[in-house]
Amino acid sequence: MTGMVERKLATLGITLPEPPEPIANYVPYAHSGSLLFVSGQLCLDGAGRMVATGKLGATVTMEQGCAAARASAINILAQVKAAIGDLDHVVRVIRLGGFINSTPDFVDGPRVLNAASDLMVEIFGTRGRHARTTVGVAALPADAAVEIEAVFEVE
Repeated sequence: MTGMVERKLATLGITLPEPPEPIANYVPYAHSGSLLFVSGQLCLDGAGRMVATGKLGATVTMEQGCAAARASAINILAQVKAAIGDLDHVVRVIRLGGFINSTPDFVDGPRVLNAASDLMVEIFGTRGRHARTTVGVAALPADAAVEIEAVFEVE
């Protein structure tokens, strides 16, 4: 039987992809007590292609950046499902940390990351409200426009 969170994903038209494998010497998630730490997830689509490459404030538009943040959030959820099996075991989204590949004068990184934050609230309701950090960076792996890491409380 499909859980409540997976039914919500289906109503939103979201299919979780196979979680991407790490591209270096780290694990995709680490579980400690009731906390699940998800390593940074790039903005890959379900076919493993980058949703947006380049810099916000230069070659990447706000709309493309928001789509990239949403894709990263979906990849985070895929990792959570791989870690705990059932997304209904998420007690709360604790924190998102967003990295925005951007020009030095781009100041709208928080608006880009809103796409990921809004998705967490849309899926989990008030349990999806979280603390957050958004940082503009000079470069990301594979020239990704966005990378997001997360912390969840799980049961």
